[in-house]
Amino acid sequence: MNPRLAQLQPYPFQKLRELLAGVTPNAELAAINLSIGEPRHATPAFIRERLSAHLDGLSHYPMTQGSEALREAIADWVRARHGVALDPATQVLPVNGSREALFAFAQAVVDPTRHHKMVLSPNPFYQIYEGAAILAGARPYFLNTLAENGFRMDLSLVPEEVWDWCQLIYVCSPGNPTGKVLRLDEWRQLFDLADRYDFVIAADECYSEIYFDEAQPPLGALTAARELGRDPGAAGSRLVVFNSLSKRSNVPGMRSGFVAGDAEILRKFLLYRTYHGSAMNPAIQAASAAAWADEAHVQANRRLYREKFAQVVPLLDGLLEFEAPEAGFYLWARVPMDDAEFARELYRRQHVTVLPGSYLAREARGVNPGRGYVRIALVDHLDQCVAAARRIAEFVRAL
Repeated sequence: MNPRLAQLQPYPFQKLRELLAGVTPNAELAAINLSIGEPRHATPAFIRERLSAHLDGLSHYPMTQGSEALREAIADWVRARHGVALDPATQVLPVNGSREALFAFAQAVVDPTRHHKMVLSPNPFYQIYEGAAILAGARPYFLNTLAENGFRMDLSLVPEEVWDWCQLIYVCSPGNPTGKVLRLDEWRQLFDLADRYDFVIAADECYSEIYFDEAQPPLGALTAARELGRDPGAAGSRLVVFNSLSKRSNVPGMRSGFVAGDAEILRKFLLYRTYHGSAMNPAIQAASAAAWADEAHVQANRRLYREKFAQVVPLLDGLLEFEAPEAGFYLWARVPMDDAEFARELYRRQHVTVLPGSYLAREARGVNPGRGYVRIALVDHLDQCVAAARRIAEFVRAL
């Protein structure tokens, strides 16, 4: 077996199951689970109908590159959302959800012949970044996002030798779990560093369509590149963006997303994926094209999240320490005790499940930046989220 498998740490939700094993929750209260970022809003009917109408596609092998119709639908969405014209044939590639692609990308990007190999990521982080780096033979390097630095990656703290060894950096904007959005000056700094040290930027934007002001969508990497006078699809841009329908369109089970950007990198990534066996189901492709072409259901989805935050935030304000997120559906809240103990006792007394923040991070430079926080995913329906917030408030008051 690959000895690098031994370096992988348990997934956060496995650790959560172990934490709660043997704990008997309050039987008088119905369970409410706000630990996992799985959207629970209804899948739009037109997506379901498009999926079922194209089941005859199951009798054909799909192309790894995806159908022309899907690639054009994605390119049209990118043009409308980011003001960037991408070539659907060379600068857009459908993938089976951003998770699969984020992992596979490191396997294609990391050069095994280099003696020093590093992959940078924020900390806390989506655990796929770490596993992808390790199994590609690289060493993860974590940039702590702390309250004192506004929960942002401070690139100025990275030693020059680390930049010399860096082959890939994962950035997540809007961030998981903090909801922070990278500013234009941060993108400028990142692009300059990538040009100077010749590394690739993997921009994870799977939360980009969950935001609160319809007039101000979060700044994305493609938009930032355009505003800074760069062509994000040109060979040598060193930028690849990852996005997904899971959160945007409430279809996590479809496993459908895309990567877009540097044409030369995507050409090589397509070659990797051809061998990897990553072609998307034809029926999923047809439903995905329909989803990317429609914004009305996405706007309705955002309204549901706005309603939840509008009612939940006042219930917890002053009891837990948090900043309202700029985007996404998480509250990243400091708690008045050990985060794992908080999650366990909240489950015991109130039958509400949240995720300890330390499970989403690694100790780096003497600190685990998730310690003392919990991630609360407002993914359930409004009444459930409000009920959970009231129970959390009651629990905190009783401490």
